[in-house]
Amino acid sequence: MNSMPRFLCDEMLGRLCRYLRAAGYDTLLANGGRSDAELLRQCREEGRYFLTQDQLVQEHKAAHGVALLLPQGDLDHLAAALGTHFGLDWLSHSFTRCLEDNTSLLAADAAALARAPADALRPDEPLCHCPACGRIYWRGSHYKRMRAKLETWQLARREASAPPVTAV
Repeated sequence: MNSMPRFLCDEMLGRLCRYLRAAGYDTLLANGGRSDAELLRQCREEGRYFLTQDQLVQEHKAAHGVALLLPQGDLDHLAAALGTHFGLDWLSHSFTRCLEDNTSLLAADAAALARAPADALRPDEPLCHCPACGRIYWRGSHYKRMRAKLETWQLARREASAPPVTAV
């Protein structure tokens, strides 16, 4: 697998998926009720880890070396476990991926700037946009809340032990 891990989150881990994307990790979210076998095959083909809390994934031979069984708990608990397991850096690549579709963000061009809300246009703060969906990103209240959570997880990673992640 890559030095910067890539993930595929089970459908039930949508919030974790968004925060992994916010931290800059290439993370997909399973959808459409696809089978575990299909998801595991995709992970093998794309060099991703399958993140799940579903104990039944352990029954698949294809899960070996690909699936990670996360402990039950809230988002902070999951982030602590995953951050410890991989030594994730929650800040160094933060806000470089679209939270909706996982595409790498680009600096806002003239067309994106023209669509941005007036209160988002600040000379000291960069705007980015997603070339796939057109979504515009700026450092508003949503960014600040997410950034604060990532900072908390970064500090917690250095200070405490976390619940174990089970490699299948």
